[in-house]
Amino acid sequence: MHGRRPPRATRAGLAAAVAALGIGGWMTYDGVRVQTPPRPSVADALTARPGSAHSTSGPDATAMTFSPPVRIRIPSIGVDAPVVALGADTAGHLRVPPEDDRNLAGWYRDGASPGAAGNAVMDGHVDTPRGRAVFYGLGALHKGATVSVTRADRSTAEFSVYGIEVYAKDAFPDERVYGPTSKPELRLLTCGGGHTKATGYLGNVVVYARLVKSLRP
Repeated sequence: MHGRRPPRATRAGLAAAVAALGIGGWMTYDGVRVQTPPRPSVADALTARPGSAHSTSGPDATAMTFSPPVRIRIPSIGVDAPVVALGADTAGHLRVPPEDDRNLAGWYRDGASPGAAGNAVMDGHVDTPRGRAVFYGLGALHKGATVSVTRADRSTAEFSVYGIEVYAKDAFPDERVYGPTSKPELRLLTCGGGHTKATGYLGNVVVYARLVKSLRP
């Protein structure tokens, strides 16, 4: 199985992290897939629009200081995984977690850390040649689900999911997903949207979440 490089983002003013992540090419692989990942339900999917990403009810937690993530937990879909920091390759494209560990999530180290102000971006494989991987169940999340990220300073950033979407890889809304924000937000990404042997996965699942609680030792 071979990873296809995502194209670079083109929206003017995006940070270097956004340019590295690209427009909708996240973790799109060639190869035969025998499993169909869950897709968001109509009731829980977010119809994202510019300017509406933060128009959610409930209190906003105060942004935390920068600290790298070391573990992510999503109890409702059984995720409990270590996190590896990811950089960009020489072409400016985000690297993906190694496939030899199916229970491993990635974090873009040149962007915001989970809990700090800004959009923290984390990704994970939906599956590998050996079967389901860490973010296989991402599309099965519901609004209000909890995502907890343990950080290197031993604090925990707790997020609440407010939207789940599937985007075609050739129509990925980079500004909606990666656009700047002064609030602490989290984006989780994996492959989805159907799969063909010829093209690999046809889209990407994106989970939108915002910080609701910070826990310190």
